[in-house]
Amino acid sequence: MSVKMASKIVGILFILAAVTAVIGGLFLYKPILNDPNYLIQGSEHAGQIVLGALMELILVVSAVGTATTMFPLLRKYNETIALWHVCFRFMEAVIITIGVISVLSLLTLSREFVAAGASDIASFRASGILLKAVHDWTFLLGPNFMLGINTMMYSYIFYKSKLVPRFIPILGMSGSILIFLCALLVMFGVIEQLSAWGAILALPIAANEMILAVWLLVKGFNDISR
Repeated sequence: MSVKMASKIVGILFILAAVTAVIGGLFLYKPILNDPNYLIQGSEHAGQIVLGALMELILVVSAVGTATTMFPLLRKYNETIALWHVCFRFMEAVIITIGVISVLSLLTLSREFVAAGASDIASFRASGILLKAVHDWTFLLGPNFMLGINTMMYSYIFYKSKLVPRFIPILGMSGSILIFLCALLVMFGVIEQLSAWGAILALPIAANEMILAVWLLVKGFNDISR
């Protein structure tokens, strides 16, 4: 694959990952993750929930795609970190997939609750709390914790290799530290992930991905053969 083609693919995949993550994780899942009456709302909005799961599966494919497409370029500068990047990106994808499975399982629970006529509500709520907890932890460990590690890896190689202008990997490394810090603060209960502080700490890494994506689509990677 040519450097120009790889640049276009990576840029498109970064944008696709961002769009599907926002649509799926933050909007389409609302009836089953944020509504107090989720055991009924989930079943009533089943199509919306399944669409949200599909969006997150596209996110998974996009995340793996960015890592594998960049690997031939990154390995020329640091093969060890490039390989780590692919492995940790796969781990991020697996964690997100587990979160998707938990949401779909919660949808099944909602359907069973409605079919049972709201009997034995305590056991249904207990199962629902557990499944929502699984999703919340995967939402933290995948898009925050692992994302910070992955972005630091490729940003470091970009900085050393000058495959892209250095202001982009500097923003990426700064964003990596902040999103990793955000994950730790959420894990220890200092802040909420979906909060003003969570958004502030996540903003630099989101900006980095979008700036990088646009740059790759317009300018592309610097040709390593030069």
